[in-house]
Amino acid sequence: MDEKKLYRSRKNRMICGVCGGVGEYFNIDPTLIRLGVALAGVCSFGTCGLAYFVAAVIIPDEI
Repeated sequence: MDEKKLYRSRKNRMICGVCGGVGEYFNIDPTLIRLGVALAGVCSFGTCGLAYFVAAVIIPDEI
């Protein structure tokens, strides 16, 4: 059985590859993930940006 793992993307990378990796993991267009993160960042007064950079540190880079 092929196990899915979450990695930061190297192909769909804008800043750190977190949104690209999440998009590849859930088979969703990474642009939609980026728009959602940008909207959440504005609505949460930047807290989402902090969560993004924590995820960039925790999630391993794609091999």
